[in-house]
Amino acid sequence: MRKKVYIAYTGGTIGMQKAEQGYKPVPGHLQTMMSTLPELTHSTMPLYDIREYKPLLDSSNMTPDDWLKIAQDVASNYDSYDGFVVLHGTDTMAYTASALPFMLQGIQKPVIITGAQIPLCEVRNDARENLITAMLIAANFAIPEVCLCFGSKLLRGNRAVKVDAEGFDAFDSPNFPALGTVGIEIKINWDLVKPASKRTEAVTVRAMRESPVAVLRLFPGIPAGIVNNVLQPPLKGLVLESYGVGNGPQDVGLLKGFKAATARGVVIVNCTQCFKGSVNMEDYATGAALAEAGVISGYDMTVEAALAKMAYLFSRNLPPEVIKEKMQTDLQGELTRLPGG
Repeated sequence: MRKKVYIAYTGGTIGMQKAEQGYKPVPGHLQTMMSTLPELTHSTMPLYDIREYKPLLDSSNMTPDDWLKIAQDVASNYDSYDGFVVLHGTDTMAYTASALPFMLQGIQKPVIITGAQIPLCEVRNDARENLITAMLIAANFAIPEVCLCFGSKLLRGNRAVKVDAEGFDAFDSPNFPALGTVGIEIKINWDLVKPASKRTEAVTVRAMRESPVAVLRLFPGIPAGIVNNVLQPPLKGLVLESYGVGNGPQDVGLLKGFKAATARGVVIVNCTQCFKGSVNMEDYATGAALAEAGVISGYDMTVEAALAKMAYLFSRNLPPEVIKEKMQTDLQGELTRLPGG
């Protein structure tokens, strides 16, 4: 009996059509293209239903409201399908892949996010392989996680970042191994996959609202006045992109601003600017100074995951001290807290 997969088509390059001004989303175009692919009717492929979102979005226009729409879509169709594929633009795919694991509670089936660098309408494209691979994984591999499948890799969603604007292996997972590799065979690293929850309750969705959170990247000579302006109300949370293992300038005005903000309840989480590695603010005096100002470690979280997690926690109306504790606790496989880190 053939498996069934639900495809949520949110927009993105994968289903775009070429026009005079460049590629653009056209309602119904992706479904028409898919109907011409004989591979999708093969007996080894799952049956599928596709829902086209209205309007189709360039992922640059994605908001937390759109994340909620996707999560609710998966939850409302959860019992009728073996797995789920979310077709999405690549620009903010890592943000959506980071947010959905916090929003979808209790999933036991794979939710696979994918897209393309070249649309399906082109003779030479990566859309076909990404689509087919995502559908096969969603149907045949009992991975109880939100994953991002692109090119040759299957990644944990909240560990993924976009690393290439032009290559077909556009995403990577700098601080956590790939959950699977796509080659002659699809190989899953089962020892890395989160174990299925023993809960038997229905899948639930935790809403994520647009919260007053932001990202700030440090750079040499950053003016304390600009940082202090960012830290003013209504800001409640900040992901701070620091140097190396969590270091920042020992600027008195800057540190004073951080300390004043954390004292009034602003949650500031320290993530490294480096592609790979973890924050440890005990290694250098420049990191220790941030810790003394109330900044907490984000360990090896990606900026995308830290921002999504922070927005999720603030959406639950938790007090700052609880949010700080949970930001440093692994909730959905998003961080590794090493001894001494």
